[in-house]
Amino acid sequence: MSVDQQPRILVVDDDERARRTLNDILIADHYSVLTCADGATALKLVRENDLDTVLLDLVLPDINGIEVLRQIKKEKPRLPVIIISGYGTIRDAVSAAKAGAYDFLEKSGFDKNRLLLLVRRAIDQEKMAKEIALLKTEIFKKYHMVGVSPPMRKVFEFIENVGPQKANVIITGESGVGKELVARALHFRSPRKDKPFIKINCAAIPKELIESELFGYEKGAFTDAKTQKKGKLELADTGTLFLDEIGDMSLSAQAKLLHFIQDGVFERLGGTKTHKVDVRIVAATNKNLEEEIREYRFREDLFYRLNVVGIYIPPLRSRREDIPVLADYFLEILCEEHGTPKKTLTEDAMEFLKNQYWKGNCRELNNLIERAVIMVKQTKITAEDLIKMQELSQPIITSEPVSLRQARADFEREYMLNILAQHNWNLTEVAQVLKIDRAHLYRKLKRLKIEVR
Repeated sequence: MSVDQQPRILVVDDDERARRTLNDILIADHYSVLTCADGATALKLVRENDLDTVLLDLVLPDINGIEVLRQIKKEKPRLPVIIISGYGTIRDAVSAAKAGAYDFLEKSGFDKNRLLLLVRRAIDQEKMAKEIALLKTEIFKKYHMVGVSPPMRKVFEFIENVGPQKANVIITGESGVGKELVARALHFRSPRKDKPFIKINCAAIPKELIESELFGYEKGAFTDAKTQKKGKLELADTGTLFLDEIGDMSLSAQAKLLHFIQDGVFERLGGTKTHKVDVRIVAATNKNLEEEIREYRFREDLFYRLNVVGIYIPPLRSRREDIPVLADYFLEILCEEHGTPKKTLTEDAMEFLKNQYWKGNCRELNNLIERAVIMVKQTKITAEDLIKMQELSQPIITSEPVSLRQARADFEREYMLNILAQHNWNLTEVAQVLKIDRAHLYRKLKRLKIEVR
């Protein structure tokens, strides 16, 4: 292991002999060591270095060791600090623990093996804490929302105000505007942020299966119920349940969901035992639920139970000042994800983006940028490049002679794949666009050998 790779430890002790002893023990065990004799220097070294652990004497000539510990934990909360002292008392140990010390080690009866064991454990804890923090940062970065327009500033304000609350939320807006991102942002801004975020897409699951997905089932509840299965509600306990496309939920499932929201309890399919869970519900839809209520397709009482607070996410075409910000953001993230050199958009490319209609909203913009990241080899992406990327998503027409039946089948399959992509594989939307029912759509997809995602 090179010196740069060795864990770095700071030893703070005004006793030169003790400092040298600790230094020698740690170096012999392949640690990189910094040493100092007072609190002020210790704090300076903590600020200037990436440390893995601190060994801190309780009694220092300038600043009390407990005070140094408090300052370290204030500036670097995850940095483990092991208190060492030749005059340790139970009171000192308690004070150190309260101030955030990892452990307390007495100089009297000094045990080298115990010291090294504590240091190893402290470093492992620090490493794990760093990995968790990095993971959380990456998750936040992935679901981060960007925008400078007044409508998006209202959305951010809504997230800040409503996120910490327990109230149920309904998010409305067209497909692709980022309703799921808002739902995740609400979760991450809530006290439940470290608990489960469970999503169920009500449009992607056949109506006859939605109840078993939501509430779970007992063994033998129906023909294929070979084992017991927990539903999404149980999996989301103490966290957030995101009901995407709530407008496509069957009326029978709506009734059971209403019962759960009112009483906080439910039963698995085929079961009699009552289950109680603590779940916050965030729902989303691209439908006009008030219109659905008038058409008797959505329960009014459920609507009011869910719509404690609601937010509408405006389409991208009504907030064009967000397009450059989103485009640059997508470009940065997608270059990282695909491992390609950093790319930029030229002025004419940005003007091209700002002048598009964006029927698919942010999702369509993201898809176009992703195609450019993959296909454009140079570091600057032009308007001409983007036009070519759009053409790539159009149906491909071959010049090779084929039978009329094969040509019709090829066109129909390509056309279907494009429609599915435009609507993010939302089968309810696709069926509406094609003016066919869902059962007919399923049969057509099977015939065209298109697997449903």
